[in-house]
Parts: sequence; structure tokens; C-alpha cells
Amino acid sequence: MNAAKRQAAEIQQVRRFNRTVTERVGVLHDRYLGRERPVGEARLLWEIGEQGQDVRQLRERLGLDSGYVSRLLRSLEAAGLVTVEPKPKDRRVRFVRLTAAGRAERAVVDQRSNEAAGSLLEPLNAAQRARLVAAMAEVDRLLTAATVTLDAVDPDHPDAQHCLRAYFAEMQESFATGFDPALSLLPDAGELRPPHGLFLVARVHGEPVGCAGLKLPGRAPAEVKRMWVAPAARGLGLGRRFLTELEARAAAHGHDLLRLDTNKALTPAIGLYHAHGFTEVPAFNDEPYAHHWFEKRIEARGGG
Repeated sequence: MNAAKRQAAEIQQVRRFNRTVTERVGVLHDRYLGRERPVGEARLLWEIGEQGQDVRQLRERLGLDSGYVSRLLRSLEAAGLVTVEPKPKDRRVRFVRLTAAGRAERAVVDQRSNEAAGSLLEPLNAAQRARLVAAMAEVDRLLTAATVTLDAVDPDHPDAQHCLRAYFAEMQESFATGFDPALSLLPDAGELRPPHGLFLVARVHGEPVGCAGLKLPGRAPAEVKRMWVAPAARGLGLGRRFLTELEARAAAHGHDLLRLDTNKALTPAIGLYHAHGFTEVPAFNDEPYAHHWFEKRIEARGGG
């Protein structure tokens, strides 16, 4: 089967899957789960949760445009299920909370969702249920991986700083000697800003879940710095995706060699580097927390 036919077959399988799922979970009906509202409103109630949500974050998490979310919220507000008000500490931000009636409705939707999920499993034997649940978990991981965005941001951006703080905290726990950023060969923020470098942040539904920096010195090899993936996002292939993207960016800037260093405690990362084509080499810097140094020849495609 050639590539075009394979792609067409894959697309048709995805469409069959989508039709089966939408039919079985009941989203084709205006009265989702037998309630008075469609699935969009029911999902919004669930996402708002007990603590309430910033409307902008809610919109980003669900990948919906502001007009549609506003219409859903107006409908829920008219039904007495939510309140939408300016956030006390920043009145430019709208914040939505469930009312008592909204919390009661959410509880009913939760119960009926559990019953609907049970109805999918009930006709199957134990082996079939296990296969279906495992397949759903795999689909969930892959669909989540497909929603991850990689964006170049300033190293001082709040999402970048969030990732770096989490990275440093994890290194402190992971390294036998602990980790003190003041002792490490940390790049200055300017080294990770164009034209001297760049800094990528990975986001899932608008939330930062990983980062990676790239130094692009004029006459020296490009260097990967501070690559980190949040524990909850591991298994989505983000480490490999970061390396692929950084390699392409380095090549586009005319570099033909990519380097990185790492600590011996980070065994999954070491395995990733080997799998991605990096070769271990003698130390090329004096990083006190490094035990392994790697490099990879790449094909330069640009001139800076």
C-alpha cells in the first residue's frame, strides 16, 4: 500500500471511530444524558468544578472560541447554575463559579456519566473490558500528545519561569548532591533569546508542561539546555519532540553539531539521547552536575 492510500485508510478509520464514539456516548442528542442541556453545557459544568475557573483558562482548556463559551455561560447563568463575575484581584478577568443548583446538577451529570460509561462495559466479558479500557487509555494518551503545542517564548515569560522552577526542584530531589542553580553553568536569559538562542514551552490546553532551551553561539556548536517535561505529561513523546524541534531550529540557523550534557541520575533522558542519535563524547564544558556529554551531527540548512 502506497503512502497516499495508507493515509486515506487511516483517515477513514479515524472517521469510523469518531462516528461510533459520538453515537455511543450520546452527544448526538440535544438533551445529553437525559438532562435539559446539550453536551457543551454539561462539559462546561464539569470543567468549572467546585473551585470555579478563570473564563479565559476554561476557554483555552477546551479549545473553544470566546463567543461560543460566552453563549454557553449565558445559558447556564440564565438557568441559575453559574455566576460570572470579575475576579476580585483583577477585575479584567472574568471568573465563573457554580451555584448551589449548579453543584447539584453537576453531581447528577457525574452520576449519569458513570452509568453511561458502565453501559459501554456491561455487555463485554472481562477480557473484552480490559482490552477496551487499555485501548481507551492509549487513545487518550495519543490524542493528548496531538494537542500539545510548542511555542518559543521569552525565558522570563511566566510559563517559562514556572517550568524552570519545577525543573530545578526536581533536580534538587533527583541528584545525589542536590542542585544549586548558582553553581550550575546556567545560560543567561539573553543566551536563550534570539538571535543568540531560543526557549520553547510545551503546553497542553494552555497549561505549561515542559520546556527546552537552545543556545545558538555564532562559531560554536548549538547546545540544548534545561529540557524538562512535567511528570504528568511524560509518556506523550515530548522529550523526543523537543529534540526534533531543537535540532531543526539549530540546523536552520546554520549549525551542523548539536550538544548537550546531563546528570547520571537522569537515566530515562540518557536513554532518550542514545535513541535519538546522540553519541557520548568527552566532556566539553565544566558543568559540575554533568556526568555525561553528548553530541549529534546534523545537516545545516541556514545561515543564522
